[in-house]
Amino acid sequence: MRERDIETYLREQVKAAGGRAYKFVSPGNAGVPDRLVLLPGGRAVFVELKAPGRRPTPLQLAQHKKIAALGFEVAVIDSKAGVDEFIRQQSGR
Repeated sequence: MRERDIETYLREQVKAAGGRAYKFVSPGNAGVPDRLVLLPGGRAVFVELKAPGRRPTPLQLAQHKKIAALGFEVAVIDSKAGVDEFIRQQSGR
């Protein structure tokens, strides 16, 4: 399974949950997460997508840490099952 397949699945599942999964690009800030997921109830989560078994790079982890320090959640997802669990966790809040 490729990262883009998981990304497509995330977009579909977020939309089905009533949310949006915007592609997040921040020029001049390499390593930012791939998607900004906005869910009903005012929830915003930054999502880093990886191919199965892959881990974020040190630069990505540094960006995640900066975002988390501001109080935002950062999720790393590397499978369709991970997307399903993410949606399940977010729905339970």
